[in-house]
Formats: sequence, structure tokens, C-alpha cells
Amino acid sequence: MQKNELRKIYLLIIVFLWAIFIRSASAQQFNATVDKTSVGQYDRFQIYFTFEGGDINGISNFHPPALTGFKILSGPNQSSSMQIINGKVSGSITFSYILQPGNIGEFTIQSGSIDYGGKTYRTQPFNIKVEKGTPQQQKESTGGYSQEELEKNVFIVAEANKTRALLGEQITVTYKLYTKLNISSPQITKLPSYEGFWAEEVGPLQNINFEIGMYKGERYRVAKIKQVALFPSKTGTLSVTPFELNVPVIVKKKKTGNDVFDEFFNDSFFGRTETVELKTRSNTIKVEIDPLPQNAPASFTGSVGDLSFKAEVDKKDVVTNESITLRLTVSGNGNIKLVKVPDPQLPPGFEKYEPKNVENINRSSIISGQKIIDYLIVPRTAGEKEIPPMEFTYFNSSSRKYVTLKSQPFKINVRQGVAGSETASQGFSQSDVKLLSEDIRFIKTSNFNLEPRQEITLIKPWFWFSLIVPFFSLAGAVVFKRRQDKLSGNVQLMRYQKAEKAARKRLKLSKEALDKNNITNFYAELSLALFGYLEDKLGIQKAEFTLEGAVEKLIRKNVAEDLIAQLKRIAGKCEYARFAPQGEISAEAADLYNEAVKVIVEVDSSLERRR
Repeated sequence: MQKNELRKIYLLIIVFLWAIFIRSASAQQFNATVDKTSVGQYDRFQIYFTFEGGDINGISNFHPPALTGFKILSGPNQSSSMQIINGKVSGSITFSYILQPGNIGEFTIQSGSIDYGGKTYRTQPFNIKVEKGTPQQQKESTGGYSQEELEKNVFIVAEANKTRALLGEQITVTYKLYTKLNISSPQITKLPSYEGFWAEEVGPLQNINFEIGMYKGERYRVAKIKQVALFPSKTGTLSVTPFELNVPVIVKKKKTGNDVFDEFFNDSFFGRTETVELKTRSNTIKVEIDPLPQNAPASFTGSVGDLSFKAEVDKKDVVTNESITLRLTVSGNGNIKLVKVPDPQLPPGFEKYEPKNVENINRSSIISGQKIIDYLIVPRTAGEKEIPPMEFTYFNSSSRKYVTLKSQPFKINVRQGVAGSETASQGFSQSDVKLLSEDIRFIKTSNFNLEPRQEITLIKPWFWFSLIVPFFSLAGAVVFKRRQDKLSGNVQLMRYQKAEKAARKRLKLSKEALDKNNITNFYAELSLALFGYLEDKLGIQKAEFTLEGAVEKLIRKNVAEDLIAQLKRIAGKCEYARFAPQGEISAEAADLYNEAVKVIVEVDSSLERRR
């Protein structure tokens, strides 16, 4: 009887502990739900990602799935609730999106994720079926306006200041948003690509400021939303692809009936409005690029613009081994980043070190600035030396002529420095030498007994160690030198190896701007870090870089779709932040920084695994 009672007690304890375990295991849940799983082609529906249980203040890093095949009309919208019962905090938080299908068919919403208590929770994937809609449903989904009506009242125009230019000559492209309707903050869906151009952002523009303007004889409100300076790097017919925006248009719903009630609430004062998402895209710009004139001087290295050249030294009277700074400065209008400065030819006895480059770029409507190159040179031998003059040739885009600028020669007086200590030979006079009557002089002449030593002399371990270590050190140095030579001879490989390190430096600058609450510089530096990493890692020249081209390479390298989607979203937000209101973009700056760091690390890991 006692045994049976004891068994019951054990069983109750096990059941109690198991119930506690089940309750603790299910205390936190992260689920995805949708208000309908079958929708029409033009319908709107909502998707919810809800985390329940525990203190929701410990939640971080919400990552939605890539909502491919759907337009995001709103979101993520966040709502939360919290309660305290018997001192225990619990609550829930929901991230919701309003979506609209883009195509017909079966679509899978993949898993979303969120971090809580050092653990990552994921939702279960689910399917959405999109059925074909009717033209009437399409019209109703846009507030009673047809797609043609919306596109006629809201559109983007790309304008170039010239449609024919010379190789390396600046072309300024301006994107303007025209509207007759009320709109809210647009979102970038696709950036233009500048294949065959070196692109420099002009501005960047901080806010959208509308003015009254005319287009094809009609009056619109017009705002400049983007401006870029393009420098063609090859000849022929080059194209600038369209710039695409998702513009929320606030439209007044048209009357659907004839009753007095409907007529009353659709007048100019009581009119009902709703927001409609309109995808707009600019026109494609084609530019004819002509080659530069033939018979260019030998000193021409491709610089185009209106430039000046100056060379100077900080001292002309030195002693041996005293350093001299030779400074070369190019300034003016043109693509300063691509300007190549002549390499100084030094007289024998001079040693030259790697130069230090400084660029100051003024990104106004005409790109200008200066490039400063400082050479540290050290004379090793004394005498009158001369640094010969240097020639810098550029093509003047205004006069359409080659211009050669020549620096003055520099005469350097190098005096002999303090000589090092030298060992002088010692001589002996005849009086210092005494002739010996014997051939040998003994150290000791008194009686002594020699005894053999009992200790056997052995070669110590450190002796072998001192012999082996230099060998391995030399072998390691040879391997390291060969690797460095390989990297130096393969610029693309070197950029690939150092891509993550370079990205860390750029991310550090964006973090410093964020800490100083300089949101504009933060987004600019974050964009440079992201694009610079992709350029280095994927071996894309800066002048040929486009986000679409980088994405295609990542897809070919089998990088996960959700990573690519996050990368595109971060790039789009950085671009949008250049002309969005300050308050709208500062709230999510910290989260965007953390997301960018994580994406770069994960993309780098993915590429390394597939090498």
C-alpha cells in the first residue's frame, strides 16, 4: 500500500514538473496571421506578425520576410499591449503590413524572425492565392480613378542638360516630380543605373520643395527630387535607366450614386479621401558620347574640365637624410576623383615614399574641388640637385582644346650631414715594440697539475631551437611575400580580401555621425559603406556600379533571397533619406545601422562559404 502511494506521489511530481516545463516552453510565441488567404488581383489585405508572452521590452531585431510579389501600401505598423499580474509582466507586440498583389497566382509568405531573451523565434510560412480581378475592381481600388488618370496627374521627368558630350565631360541629369494631386512621402523602388558613366551625387537634396511650373503647356506643382553629375567613361550611345518611385497619392473618392446623402458628402468640403499607391517611373535618357580629339600630348592622362596645376616644395636648403615635402595640387571644375597627377622624376640620390592623397570635392551643379598629393622625399647624397619640371595636360571642355601646364624646376642644395662614428686605424711606433728572445711567451711558468673535467659538454636545446626558428621564420616570410605579391598584382583579389575591413571603416564613420545625431551624414556614410563593400567584394568598378548589377551577381553566387531583399531595402532607405523629412528618417536610423552591419556580415559569410 505504501509503495502504491509512493508511486502516485512520484507520478504527481512528474506531471507537475512536466506541466511547468510545457507552460514555460510555450510562454513565448511568434505567429504570422492574415485577414484572408484568397484575395483578388486589386484587393488590399493585411498581414500580422505577433509576439506574445514575457516582457516585450526585451524584443529586438524584427525581420519580416521578403514580400516578393506584393506592393507594400503601409507598414510596418506597430501596436503593443502589456499587463502585470501578481508582479509578472506579460504582453504582446504586433507588426502589421497592408499589401496589394502585383500578379496572379499562388504565393508563399516565408518566415519572419524576432529576437527575445537570446533566442530567435520564427513564424511558419503560409500561402496566399491571388485571383484575377475585373477592370471595375481596379478602378475602385484607385478611388474611382483609372490608372491612366493617375499617371497623367503624377509623374517623373528626367532631364539632361545636354544630349551630346565628349568623353569625360560632365552631364547633369535632374529628376523632377510633377503632380496635380496631393501626395505624401514617396518611396524609392528602383534607382537608375549609370552604366558607362562615373556618377557623382549633386546635393544631396534634403527636402522636397514644390513650386509652380509648366509642362507641355499645363500647370503643375513640380519638385526637384534628385540630381546627379555623370562623367562618360566610354564612347557611343549611352543610356540612363528610369528612376522609379512608389508615390502615395491622396485622392477624393468619386460619386458612386445619385442620392442626396452621397452628393452631400462628395462636395468640395465634405469630400472623402483615400490614399492610393502609384508606381511612377521616369523616362530613359540617351546620350551620344564622342571621343576626344586626336593627337593628344604625351602628358595627357584623360583629365577633362577647367583645371589648374601647381607644384611646390617646403624647403630648398637641407642636409642629407632631411625630409622634403613635394606637394602637387590640381584644382578646378571636372571629375577631380579621376584626375591623374604626373609622377615626379627625382635626381639620383633622392628617395621617394608613397604619396598621401587628399580630395576636397564640391558637389554643386558643377562638380569642382581640388586634389592634393604630398610626396615625402629624402636626399641621401650631398650636392646641388634639381627636381625637373612636371607637365600636366588636360582637355578644356569649354575651349575644346588640350591645355598643358608646366611647373617650375626646383633647385635643392643638399649639404652633408653629421658623419657617423668611424673606427680609425691604430699605428705603433718602433719604441712600442719589444723584441722577444723567445718564440713563445708562456701564460704560466710555475708548476701545476692538469686534471680532466668530469662534466661532459652537451649541446643545449636552445642551440637547436636557435637553428630551426630562423628557418621557419624565413619560410613564413617567403610565403607572406608571395601572397602580398599576388595580391599586389591582382587588384581585384586584393579588393576582395579587404572588402570587409574597408566596410568596417566606413561603418565606423556612419556610427560616429549617428552618435552626433547628424542624420544626413549618417545615411550618406551608410550608403557609401554598403555600396563600397559590394564594389570591392564583387569586383565592380565604381564607375560601372549599379545596385541591379550587384544584385544579379549576388543571385549568381547563390546568396539567399531574403539577404538580397534586406540589402535592397537598406539601399532604398538610404537613398530615400536624402530628401525625406528629418523627423521621419531619424527614428529608425539606429535600427537601420544594426541591420546594415548584420547584412554585410551575413553576405560576406555567404560569399566566403561559396568560394
